[in-house]
Parts: sequence; structure tokens; C-alpha cells
Amino acid sequence: MGTGHVRGTGRCWAGAVLAVLAVLGACGAHGKETTGYFLEMHKSECQYVNGTEQVRYVERYIHNRQQLVHFDCDLGVYVADSPLGEPDAKYWNSQPDLIEEKRAKVDTYCRHNYGVDAPFTVERR
Repeated sequence: MGTGHVRGTGRCWAGAVLAVLAVLGACGAHGKETTGYFLEMHKSECQYVNGTEQVRYVERYIHNRQQLVHFDCDLGVYVADSPLGEPDAKYWNSQPDLIEEKRAKVDTYCRHNYGVDAPFTVERR
């Protein structure tokens, strides 16, 4: 036990693990110091005017405080907000089923949740 090798193999596994960690740790840094902390955020929001008369569904994809791409149901497509978001917007817009699902979120997500939440929020005034 505790000798640094796997029983039955007769070989040291610690060296192999260190080699793998060194290779994986070197990827992506390219000589720059990284903080080690990255923020990846997906936000969905429903915006209401006069109850459910006018409802707008918006999705936002954010990386390190920079919005990369968003979906606005009024536009009906994904829009790249930065060059890094262009590949995602192009790919997602090429999928008609996904676009239709996002457009339907106004009814399936926003209006539905408004009906569920209204007794506890809007109607309590």
C-alpha cells in the first residue's frame, strides 16, 4: 500500500498521471496566466406588458461577463452579439426544430409560468 504502484502491474502509475496532467494543463494557456475561474451563464427571461397581452421571451448566453449570443422571440432567430457567438448563432439558426421550440416558449414557458406565479406575485398587491 502507499508505494505508488497498482498491485499486479509492477509499474508506477504516478508518473503516468503526472504526464497526463502536464499535457492537459498546458492546453489552452499558450503562455498566458489564467485565473482558473470562468463564468458561463445562460439566462432566460420573460418580459410582460399588461399581464400576458404582450409577452417577450429572451435567452442570453454569456461567457466571462460578455454576451455572446441571444435569442429574441420578436426576431425569431439567434443573434450573435460578438464574433465568438457567430458560430453558435449560425448553427442554432440552421435547426428549424430548435427555432420553433424557442418561438413557442412565449406560450409554453412565459404564459404558463405567469399563470402559475400570478396568485403569489401580481395578484397580491
